[in-house]
Amino acid sequence: MKDSILFIHGMFQNDKSWAKWIEYFEQLGYHCKAIPWPFHEGEPADLRDNIPPQLGDLHLQPVIDQFAAYVEAQNPAPILIGHSVGGLIVQVLINRGLGKAGVCIDSVAPNRMLAFDWSFLRNAASITNPLKGDDPFMMTPEGFHQNFCNTMSEMESDEAYAHTATHDSRNILRDCLTEVGEVDLDLVHAPLLFIAGEKDEIIPPELNKKNAEAYTDQHSVVDFKEFPNRGHWICGQSGWEEIAGYAYDWMQARLMAPVGAKALVM
Repeated sequence: MKDSILFIHGMFQNDKSWAKWIEYFEQLGYHCKAIPWPFHEGEPADLRDNIPPQLGDLHLQPVIDQFAAYVEAQNPAPILIGHSVGGLIVQVLINRGLGKAGVCIDSVAPNRMLAFDWSFLRNAASITNPLKGDDPFMMTPEGFHQNFCNTMSEMESDEAYAHTATHDSRNILRDCLTEVGEVDLDLVHAPLLFIAGEKDEIIPPELNKKNAEAYTDQHSVVDFKEFPNRGHWICGQSGWEEIAGYAYDWMQARLMAPVGAKALVM
């Protein structure tokens, strides 16, 4: 019997963004679940047109607590796959001993790790802008193309926006830069894989690599893989199957690997 997988989305998306991945892994025999964050339930187009009134007040801790409660109730523990802020949530849960393994894709980094990259700083400053208070950040087709789908055509990006994009709470990213987004990088932990996109305008690959290399326990598995010509929408753009396939191969290899195996070449 195969393991189960819990998919965790990031900002400006909801559980609908994992539909192709769920189908892919279910065909491989996994039991899959994607759970939307609070105030992210439903069709993205409806959420854009009818913004939940509580959205701007959403903070990161309740989101983490929601997923922690779900994982704690599962036996055996699921594999966790998260994108962007979802990748940070995976790290927090793995740090608590929750989850059999974690795959962090274009992950927000813990412990206030930053990249001195213009696109990263521009995006972070725009979203966290304290002058905007608790007003939700409104994702536009233009912003989605520039930041999520920069390696795709405008037509492809607009289609992705129509089917998956949501608006979001600025407080989520603000909280990522507080103690809520901290993990103990010295603890023994379940296997972790960090996947980066070479041309990601939101989380540059060097930050993903820095994040992976910050884990220090010599008895725990941490691997890093960068994919060329991929943007932040790495899980949805053309060629997403290669990313999913790599994660599958890694899970197969690492969940049967001996303790202490530090580097993986595939």
